[in-house]
Amino acid sequence: MSLLTRRVFGAAMVPLLAGLIGFAAPARAFDGQTVQDATGRQVLVPADPARVFAAGPPASVLLYALKPEAMVGWVMAPKAGDLPYLLPQTRDLPALGRLTGKGDTLNLEVLLTTDAQLIVDFGTVNDTYRDLATRIEDQAGLPYLLIDGSFAATPQAIRQLAAVLQVPDRGEALAAYAEATYAEADALLAQIPQADRPRVYLARGPEGLESPARGSINAEIIERMGGTNVVEAETRGLVTVSPEQIQAWAPDIILTVEPGFPERVAQMPEWQGIPAVDQGRVYLVPAQPFGFIDAPPSVNRLIGLKYLAHLFYPDQASGDLREEIRDFYTLFYQVTPDEAGLDALLGQ
Repeated sequence: MSLLTRRVFGAAMVPLLAGLIGFAAPARAFDGQTVQDATGRQVLVPADPARVFAAGPPASVLLYALKPEAMVGWVMAPKAGDLPYLLPQTRDLPALGRLTGKGDTLNLEVLLTTDAQLIVDFGTVNDTYRDLATRIEDQAGLPYLLIDGSFAATPQAIRQLAAVLQVPDRGEALAAYAEATYAEADALLAQIPQADRPRVYLARGPEGLESPARGSINAEIIERMGGTNVVEAETRGLVTVSPEQIQAWAPDIILTVEPGFPERVAQMPEWQGIPAVDQGRVYLVPAQPFGFIDAPPSVNRLIGLKYLAHLFYPDQASGDLREEIRDFYTLFYQVTPDEAGLDALLGQ
């Protein structure tokens, strides 16, 4: 096996042997601009990048939303159910794997065969990811731009990448949508007393016993929409819980990303007596082509905020949810779902 086929293990990536650099593509000269990324690194980016590699799923969604024609591939191939909600020219792009995060699967040899001009990551900003970006930039001879993926910074992130990709007008439209969505959420929450905001459990896994703890990025928009994530833990990541704990937390609403779980949980004795189950408030969150809650935590969460507003506060939320979903898909994914497509998304 050549040194280039060694895996690049995301945040925990082990240093490649010095000889690797000799096999990597030489550093390229760019006619472009120097951009300061979220880590403070000065990155020389091409003037109008036509081929861009997304380092992970959040970056892939952001790139698709801003400039789908620049995509060199997907991190993971879209599922059959995702395809009707994606532009036709992107549906058959190759699955290339990922450079960052859990389950990284890309090797540098594959990266170099894409003839990418720029690598973009959108997510956590810390020293680990800064070091990873610098290392891959050196080894691959490609500029690597790390953009802050926190939900609050979404409008700024959209505008920054749009400027790099030379699509400022589209970037402004998407960023303005994000800002308007946040403003609507704030206006709605100003009307809702704390006592009337729901206690929420996000069920993951076939048995529903994996969940993101309070403060986790996976549950970020639940809290942003005023819901109280009932899962308290020392970590801010995913935790395994017991039915007894869920009984004690007594959530008003249970959200799940597992198809069939709402039907199964109604038959599970250990879940009976939980308010959300007894009241039929267990909801399968839409996830095509990208999840409304996370999976991945990218700009797809903006429509999730509107979805949760209608779910949490049905009497106070304004607008028609189906039309809001249609408008979001038209703007961000450039595909307008028909009535059957909306039915499929909402499980109707």
